[in-house]
Amino acid sequence: MIFRSPEPPLVLPETPLTPFLLQRAVSRPDKPAFIDVTNGRTLTHHGWAEAVRKTAAGLSARGLRKGDVLALYSPNRPEYAVAFHAASLLGGILTAANPQLTEGELGRQLKDAGARYVVTVPELLEKTRQATAGLGVRDIIVFDEAEGATPFQTLALAEGEPPDTPIDPREDLVTLPYSGGTTGLPKGVMLTHYNLVSNILQTAGAMGVSERDTLLGVLPFFHIYGQLVLINIALYAGATVVTLPRFEIETCLAAIQRYKITRAHVVPPIVSALARDPRVDRYALDSLHVVFSGAAPLPEDVAALASTRLGCPVVQGYGLTETSPVTHATRPDGVRTKRGSIGRPIPNTEARIVDVATGAELGPNEAGEICIRGPQVMKGYWNRPQATSAMIDAAGWLRTGDLGYADDDGYFFVVDRVKELIKHQGLQIAPAELEAILLSHPAVAEACVIPLADPDTGQVPKAFVVLKGEATPQQLMDFVALRVAPYKKLRRVEVVDTIPKSPAGKTLRRLLIERDRAQE
Repeated sequence: MIFRSPEPPLVLPETPLTPFLLQRAVSRPDKPAFIDVTNGRTLTHHGWAEAVRKTAAGLSARGLRKGDVLALYSPNRPEYAVAFHAASLLGGILTAANPQLTEGELGRQLKDAGARYVVTVPELLEKTRQATAGLGVRDIIVFDEAEGATPFQTLALAEGEPPDTPIDPREDLVTLPYSGGTTGLPKGVMLTHYNLVSNILQTAGAMGVSERDTLLGVLPFFHIYGQLVLINIALYAGATVVTLPRFEIETCLAAIQRYKITRAHVVPPIVSALARDPRVDRYALDSLHVVFSGAAPLPEDVAALASTRLGCPVVQGYGLTETSPVTHATRPDGVRTKRGSIGRPIPNTEARIVDVATGAELGPNEAGEICIRGPQVMKGYWNRPQATSAMIDAAGWLRTGDLGYADDDGYFFVVDRVKELIKHQGLQIAPAELEAILLSHPAVAEACVIPLADPDTGQVPKAFVVLKGEATPQQLMDFVALRVAPYKKLRRVEVVDTIPKSPAGKTLRRLLIERDRAQE
């Protein structure tokens, strides 16, 4: 059975992303688009549009051409949206990197993406230099100023207009975020201009974002969730985004109070903090109309507690990087809401549930793998046709790797995960990446990493290892911690005699997960 949106299908234009948004900025010349919470600096919608055009001219003068990859390695700030769309206007491809990545992790992403330009901040410049060594990066650009790098603001000083670059919306890429998919190491997700324009229109209506809204800009802009909602939907709708470089509870609460924020798009650990942290009671948060949680499952009790405390709906949505990302949303009208549900499919989206073993299509209240088809589904994985074929079938159905069901009313519920990814504070951790690092230790013969439930962050990684030499669990955790971003570090290591495998030699991760749960 195929499940669809309760709303009628939308007419989705085939147009390049940035011109589509620039034309809407004309009618809002003085409306703030972005406000930097660290210093109160404001960028209006008109100011954003002018900065995009001027910066695009500067990037063009420095050699950026259609198809070139520009990497953004920075915390949230208003200029992020300028850099993103300046490159997009020229037909460039954006790949955004988590500012917590080590130089080794960053270097691997830049190399795989073929990045030719990197935009960063002074605090991350040294790591950027180390990561780009030998990769053929043409220019390192910094927001603000730093010795030996191009100041971002000087790009806007270039004379003339940016070139008129022809773009095929269905074929040409605009962003290349990295995802583990249903399994394995991070892969570049090819999202086209048509993918993003479609998902803007699909999602803006379902979420109800308008120019009357002020959004909490705490979701990281390097994540597709932040890119779509806090940059692109906000620009489309004419909303204002208050940018925060990272989540700190008091800074967040103060921003909601000071700027009268109406919508908070967050991840489950932030909802948990809003539900339980005693400091919440010190602030006036009555401007909040809705809290929208995504990127990982939100426990029902946490949602209910936060909703009662804040006096507004706390609802869920669903999606993945490979779907631009939104596929399902709970409509925040207080009527079409079911506790624990991720909502119904958004317009122009088809969803179905299939049996994990047989692939047979299932009906209401039958659990299986959630599959998606729609205009927001990625073009494929960057330079990985086999991984693309494994993810998207010939009929265009994308496997999400998540187990769930739809009830009789077409509301979806996620109950488990087929895929191996670990979700920590809404961020992806690929077990294969941590296993490879463990196996590089001289004392480790075999390794398997699984998700361990954590009430504050969702999940944390735990490793099972078979040793061939002397090493303590703490030594192995320290070994990994030196080589990965802080959110990826192992929280537990258990030494075992064997790791279960199938007759074909595939690690049976599920058996270790079930055993670990049984011991809780």
